[in-house]
Amino acid sequence: MKPTTLKDIANQLGISVTTVSKALKDYADVSPKTKAQVKALAEKLNYVPNSFAVGLRKKQSKTIGVIIPTMVHFFFSSILDAILKEAESYNYMVIIMQSNEDYELEKKQVDLLLNKGVDGVLVSLSNNTKDFKHLQKIIDYGVPLILFDKIAKLIQCSKVYIDDRQAAYNAVSYLIKKGHKRISHFRGSLNPQNSIDRFLGYKKALEDHGIPFDPSLVYICDKNSDFSEGYLRAKQLIEDHGTNVDAIFTVNDLLAIGAINYFNEQGIKIPDEIAIFGFSNWFMASVITPSLSSIDQNAYKMGETSTVLLFDEIECKQKNIPVTHKKVIIDTELVIRNSC
Repeated sequence: MKPTTLKDIANQLGISVTTVSKALKDYADVSPKTKAQVKALAEKLNYVPNSFAVGLRKKQSKTIGVIIPTMVHFFFSSILDAILKEAESYNYMVIIMQSNEDYELEKKQVDLLLNKGVDGVLVSLSNNTKDFKHLQKIIDYGVPLILFDKIAKLIQCSKVYIDDRQAAYNAVSYLIKKGHKRISHFRGSLNPQNSIDRFLGYKKALEDHGIPFDPSLVYICDKNSDFSEGYLRAKQLIEDHGTNVDAIFTVNDLLAIGAINYFNEQGIKIPDEIAIFGFSNWFMASVITPSLSSIDQNAYKMGETSTVLLFDEIECKQKNIPVTHKKVIIDTELVIRNSC
């Protein structure tokens, strides 16, 4: 069946296309009787407004683009849930792309979204993104850009993120206050800003509590979204230091869960012999044995805030109102469980 048009409705009722359009939009200069007739016939004929045509008239695609490093992680799935619900409230569609932590793919996806004519873009950067020309390209095209979670400090746009340094500081300080002094850190790769900031928060907590920083207790985890790397680093930690370590702070929960699996296999008691603190409050943190203490990043709030901010900037662009870029820091919370 061909889609029903405004002209089809107008012809059947013997009125103008303009009157049909106004009736569907509840204009005051159309009588209640005509409105009722138009809406009843539109429903009977399954009339659906042509959003593409509306978009062309208003110079809008009614679509936003989202680029994230991975979809399988609980943190990003929660963010996407918020983005999709918020976009629906604005009657927008969402194009979701996954960079797989690949800088070249991320660049390609930016071009694809710009070619699709999206009205705005949300990006959480890959761990391997070191050059930001593709982000500047979005801005140069006049498309609103919001960076969230993994951001680039040098790009002039609005950003939504947590204070990774303070969150890490709080977690390590908690471990120290519980009596732990030899605290290892399983950090992410050297490039991402959140990995850097979590390492600096760890180091600052040691310093402020009078504990010398020992670089041999820091293990770089390039595949930091991999359970197996947490398992292998825990094994390496014991081989390197034996029992001369009493706690671990990991850059994310996946590494912590991998470490817990290794210690459970080896009969190393958690937290009696070694305490573990993760980061992200992934759903597995509450069901593994022992349950994992972690930092809740409030992912849903981050996604919701980022999307509202994007639509504010889209509206400003449509109304030719100057945009003031914002930096929004989402609160975090220590979630204490049995691992420490």
